[in-house]
Parts: sequence; C-alpha cells; structure tokens
Amino acid sequence: MKRKPFILISNDDGFEAKGINALVDMLRDMADLLVCAPDSARSGYARAFSATTPLHLIPQHREEGLEVWSSNGTPVDCVKLALNQLCTDRQPDMVIGGINHGDNGSVNTHYSGTMGVAAEGCMKYLPSVAFSICDYSADADFEPMRTLVRSITRRVLAEGLPKGVCLNVNVPKGGYKGVKVCRMAWGTWYDECVKERHPRGYDYYWMVGRYKNDEPEATDTDNWALSHGFAAITPTRIDVTDYDMIDAMQSWRYDE
Repeated sequence: MKRKPFILISNDDGFEAKGINALVDMLRDMADLLVCAPDSARSGYARAFSATTPLHLIPQHREEGLEVWSSNGTPVDCVKLALNQLCTDRQPDMVIGGINHGDNGSVNTHYSGTMGVAAEGCMKYLPSVAFSICDYSADADFEPMRTLVRSITRRVLAEGLPKGVCLNVNVPKGGYKGVKVCRMAWGTWYDECVKERHPRGYDYYWMVGRYKNDEPEATDTDNWALSHGFAAITPTRIDVTDYDMIDAMQSWRYDE
C-alpha cells in the first residue's frame, strides 16, 4: 500500500486550541499527522527561539496516523524539536502552521508565531503554509475553511513550493466568497502601549494597539481581499534581500 503523506503541524495558540484541532480534523484522512505545539498561547513570538531556556517535550496523545506533543517553547522551538527529535525516521512532506485565531495579514506576518512555523519549515526546505482566520474568539468557527485548507494542502503536497517561498493564507470570519492571490498590504500599528498604575506604586504597561491600513484604495492587497469577503493567499519569501538596492548601492563611496 502507498504510504500517506506526512505533515508536521504547529501553532502559536497552544496544542489545545480549537484552531489546531480543527486543522487536524480537516487533514486526518489525507495524511499522517505529527502535532508539536506550545503548551499554552505564544502569540506574537514570530520567529523567536529559546536560546537560554531548557525545553521540555511532552507526549499528549497517540493513535494510528496521529501523534500530539507539547513543549514549553516557542512555535519555532516546536518545529525544531519535532524535526530533530520526533522525525528521525521520516521527514515531513509539508509543514503547516495554524489554524490561527486571528488575522495574520499585512505587517502582522512579521509578528506572527503561526507564520514563524511556516518560515521555519521553509528554511528547512520543506513546503510550508500558515492558515489563519480573522476571528480572535477561542470558539471561532473554522468549518468554512475546510475546503480551502484541504485544497491548498493537496496542491502543495502534490507540487511543492519554490525554494524559499511559503504561503500565508488568511480567511475572513464567517466564510469567504472567493480567493485572491495578493501581496501584503502596508499598514501601521499605533497606540500600542497602555500605561497602568499598580496598587504597590509602580507603572506597568499592556501591549495592545490599533491597526491602520495605509493603502486602503489598493485592490491587490491582503487587507483589501479580507475586507471584501475574500480569502487572501500571500506567497511570502524567506530571502528579504532588496536586490534593487544592491544595484543602487554599487555607486556609493565607502572611503569618505
């Protein structure tokens, strides 16, 4: 019998989050699944890894075609641990982050632990995708994403992705009327710090903020797609080199 594909799954909401368990349910018949995810929420950890903290790797569940592990580390730690410690006999055919509770479009991609999962897989030359829904509720409804998640996963398993490219997939809350392949919108977070006074006499701060789309009229961005009811797929590069700037800087003087 032909062996099923093998997919490594992680997230930044924790292994017990509804989103990652919905993802497992969507893909359970398509592939053998290894879940290695944080033991609690790690939103905003982006591509951070633990250089000074000892890490634990705890088995949570095992059945035919499915293993679930948790770690006290970051999303990237989980991918590294899984590839190094749990995949010694079989490397994944694909890495998936999500499904994230919340929007990871625009500049959020740089903060997202869900995208950190996809980026880490991509840097290991594994086809990698991050899935997110624009709903921060712990009880978000992921069912409208099922067809899209399965379709993208099936396509990527069959055809792979170019070296250094992963996919950032965001879906509006409540379903979508179509799919747009688009670029990342320029946006800005502001009013990001809220100052509070502790009863013991010192100040402390909450990181919060409000988001502003800085190009609301542009129709080729993920922000536009999501705000108009479309799922947004943004191919994302690991190589952040500005090749135009390389050419422009050839004329610079460095001895003045």
